[in-house]
Amino acid sequence: MIVGRGIFKAYNKGAVKVLNGVSVDIEDSEFAVILGASGCGKTTLLSVLSGLERADGGSVVCNDCDLSDMSDKQLTEFRRKHVGFVFQQYYLLEHLTVDGNVKLGADLVNNKDYREIIDAVGLSGKLKSKPSELSGGEQQRVCIARALAKKPNVLFLDEPTGALDEATGRNVLDYIMKLKKELGFTMIMVTHNGHIAQTADSVINLNSGKIVGVQKNPAPKSAYKIGW
Repeated sequence: MIVGRGIFKAYNKGAVKVLNGVSVDIEDSEFAVILGASGCGKTTLLSVLSGLERADGGSVVCNDCDLSDMSDKQLTEFRRKHVGFVFQQYYLLEHLTVDGNVKLGADLVNNKDYREIIDAVGLSGKLKSKPSELSGGEQQRVCIARALAKKPNVLFLDEPTGALDEATGRNVLDYIMKLKKELGFTMIMVTHNGHIAQTADSVINLNSGKIVGVQKNPAPKSAYKIGW
């Protein structure tokens, strides 16, 4: 379970306030979407909940670990063991192939079957390609495959379908949701796409650094049954 209480975050020595007392509860194995317009604080909230950034105030407990009390070294170890990330920026290693980049995540948990994930995201024909030889959408799929190959307890995704065309986006989202159901990990996704929010168990609406509503979806939709 992820529990955030009274989270504050600002930049530029407090001049730019991004999160203003945010509190969230995300259950184990839940798929939660953080929904809101650009600049509302979605990515910052994702970073704080995952331990990538420290809150200026408040607390975050993730997988029974109090992130607020951890040292930088402990946070790094926590992320390595428990968390997978899919960023808007791809952060791929340019000197490694598709296979090599995904294997980095797989090796953390001794996952020998990681090529099944590469195949599922449609990149089996690009195993030996390097990031510079891939389109933006293909690079995003490598990033998604690398995160899934790690078999995380919690998967954090920041606009994971933003660089994908509709057909590929639906296929990738459907695969992530199926793998989530199979492995039981918790998933938190940032998006401004209200259609994608219909696939989640819960939707956290963020506006100007504050939560303005939380809705539960009694019947989340398939990735193939939403608008785009």
